[in-house]
Amino acid sequence: MKKSRMLKWGAIFIGIPALSFACTNYLITKGASQDGSTMITFSADSHTFYGNLTFTPARDHLSGTMRDIYEWDSGKYLGQIPEVAHTYRVIGLMNEHQVSLGETTWEGREELRDTTGTIDYGSLMFIALERSKTAREAIRVMTDLVAQYGYYSTGESFSIADPNEVWIMEMIGKGPGNRGAVWVARRIPDGYISAHANQTRIRQFPLNDPKNCLYASDVISFARDEGYYQGKDEDFDFADVYGLHDYGAYRFCEARVYAMFNRAAPSLNLTTDYVKGEPGAEPLPLWIKPDKKLSVHDVMELMRDHFEGTEFDMTQDIGAGPYQLPYRWRPLTWVVDSVEYFNERATSTQQTGFSYVSQMRSWLPDPIGGIHWFGVDDTYSTVYVPIYCGISEVPWAYAKGNGDFLHFTWESAFWVFNFVSNFCYLRYSDMIQDVQKVQRELEGRFLSDQPQIEEAALTLYKQSPRLAVDYLTRYVVDLGNSTVERWKHVGEFLLFKYLDGNMKDEFGDVHHPGYPESWYRKIVEETGDWFEYELMGEDLEE
Repeated sequence: MKKSRMLKWGAIFIGIPALSFACTNYLITKGASQDGSTMITFSADSHTFYGNLTFTPARDHLSGTMRDIYEWDSGKYLGQIPEVAHTYRVIGLMNEHQVSLGETTWEGREELRDTTGTIDYGSLMFIALERSKTAREAIRVMTDLVAQYGYYSTGESFSIADPNEVWIMEMIGKGPGNRGAVWVARRIPDGYISAHANQTRIRQFPLNDPKNCLYASDVISFARDEGYYQGKDEDFDFADVYGLHDYGAYRFCEARVYAMFNRAAPSLNLTTDYVKGEPGAEPLPLWIKPDKKLSVHDVMELMRDHFEGTEFDMTQDIGAGPYQLPYRWRPLTWVVDSVEYFNERATSTQQTGFSYVSQMRSWLPDPIGGIHWFGVDDTYSTVYVPIYCGISEVPWAYAKGNGDFLHFTWESAFWVFNFVSNFCYLRYSDMIQDVQKVQRELEGRFLSDQPQIEEAALTLYKQSPRLAVDYLTRYVVDLGNSTVERWKHVGEFLLFKYLDGNMKDEFGDVHHPGYPESWYRKIVEETGDWFEYELMGEDLEE
C-alpha cells in the first residue's frame, strides 16, 4: 500500500476501486446483555434499497409444491426448489421462534462464485428462517441448501441467533458448476460480543469442538486442491485464504468493527493500526468482552456511530461543512490531480434502507419474547419501533407494497423518515438536536412501556396464545403507524423553525444565527481579505 501526503481533512491515497461497501452487524450474547437477551443488529445499506418490513405468514404446503428463487439484490430468477410441508411466520429477518439472521457481504475470491447456483444469500436467510426453530438448525438448513442446489452469491458473513446462542458463519462458493460452499460457523462465547462489516473475520478455528464450531468437511482440503493453502490444518486461516484483504477492507470495513469494540470496551485500548493497514498490525479479535453489560438501547446507540471521539471522527474535518455533517456523498473514493482519496465509511450512513436490533429472550413465550426493533433510513435519526415476532400483521406505513423507491408517498415510513433526515443535512448540528429530542422521547416511551405491555400479553397468553397475538398485533400496528405520523410533524416543525436559513425561538421570533465562528475563520483562511468589509467614508457610516 502506497501512502501519499496527508490532506488537511485526513484523506490518504489508497489506490483501490471506488467500491461502496454496505451493511453492518453487531452480535450480543446472553451474558453480555443486561437482561439476558441475545441480540443481533443489521443495517441494510444501499443507495437504491427501499426500506420496508416484510411479512410472510406461516403456511402448509402440498407435496410437490415448488418455491421460486429470486436473487434478493437484483430480482433475477435463479430457479426452483421443493417446499417443505410447513414453513414458519417471518417478520423482517426474525421468525416466530425467535430465530434472527443478518449478513454482510465481503465478496472474496471472484472465481469461487457459482454463477450456476440456485440459492443466493438473501434467499438462503429467508428460507432458513421459514424452516428453523434454533440457530443451529438454521446453520444446518443453510449449509444443506447450498450443498444441494449451489450457492449463487459471493463471500458472506451471517449473524445467526436464537434466545440462547449467537453464531457468526462465513461462507463462499466453490466456483461455477461446483455444488456446495466452504464455510465455518463459530458460536460467540457467552458474555462476549462480536461484529462484522463486509470483511471476513473468522481466522483459525477449533477442528474438534462441535459444540462451539461447525465447518464444511472440505473447507481446508478444497483450499489445498485449488492451490490456496499448503500449511497445517491447525494453522488454516479462513479469512486469509478466502477473503483477500486490501486497504479498503481495513479502512471501510474493519473500522466499523473497531468503532463498536472501542465504544463497548474502551478499557481494552484497542489501537487503530490494523484499521489503517499498518504493516505487522495485529488483526482485531473476533470477539471481545464489553466493559459493562449492554441494554437494548445501548445496542441501538452503537448502531448510531460516526467515529465520534476517534481520529476518524467524521464531524471534525472540513468535509463536515459548517454544521458538522457526518455524512459524505458518494462515490466513496475520488480523484484530484490523478491522486485517489477516500471518505470514511461509518456504521451510521445516509444510504441505509432499513436497520434493526433483534432481541431474543428465552424466559418468555416466543410471540412475546422476540422483538425486531425496526427502523428505516439513517440509524442516527431513525426511531426503532418494537415489532413482536408473534404478530399477525405489520404496520401499513412499514409494510412491503406501501410505496417503492421510485415514488414518494406520505404513507410510507421510508419516505417520511428520509424527508426529515435529508432536510437535516442542510443544517445538521442544529436540526439533529430537534430530531433526537423526539427520537429519544419515542424510544424512551417504547422501552418504559415494554414491561407493562408484556405483562398484559403474558396474562392473555396464559388464557390463550391467540389473545396475546391479537393484543400485540394491535399494539404494534397502532404504534408503528402513529410513529410515522409523529415523524411527519417533526419535518413540519423543522421547516417552520429553520425557514430560509433563519431560526425561530419558542415564541416564534426570527433570529439570524449565521454560521459558526469556526466556519467564518475557515473562510478568512481561504480567501484572505477578499470579503473584508471596509467603510468608505462618513456618508457610508451614516
